[in-house]
Amino acid sequence: QVQLVESGGGLVQPGGSLRLSCAASGSIFSIYTMGWYRQVPGKQRDLVATITSGGNTNYADSVKGRFTISRDNAKKTIYLQMNSLKPEDTAVYYCNADLRVPGQVDNYWGRGTQVTVSS
Repeated sequence: QVQLVESGGGLVQPGGSLRLSCAASGSIFSIYTMGWYRQVPGKQRDLVATITSGGNTNYADSVKGRFTISRDNAKKTIYLQMNSLKPEDTAVYYCNADLRVPGQVDNYWGRGTQVTVSS
């Protein structure tokens, strides 16, 4: 069974840092674009950052200069280093990936990890 499992969320004060991780597991032949999205209650899920298999990155304007996405292909893992966190960064952060599994390429979501920025 293919899974994306996020970790690293928590409570942090404004201006602080957190590092999220997302590990893919299961019968995976290839991993294409992976990314992070976030959602607050009552709102749509928004893009935070993506990274292609070649390492090209894309960021939402609201996090540029503060967040850095990276990946370790050998570990099938992506990371999101979040610095200078603001209260408006509070959300559930979801990992997303395009994966080649037996028979097809499909899109997968993790279950999410809560990030709360508050004093």
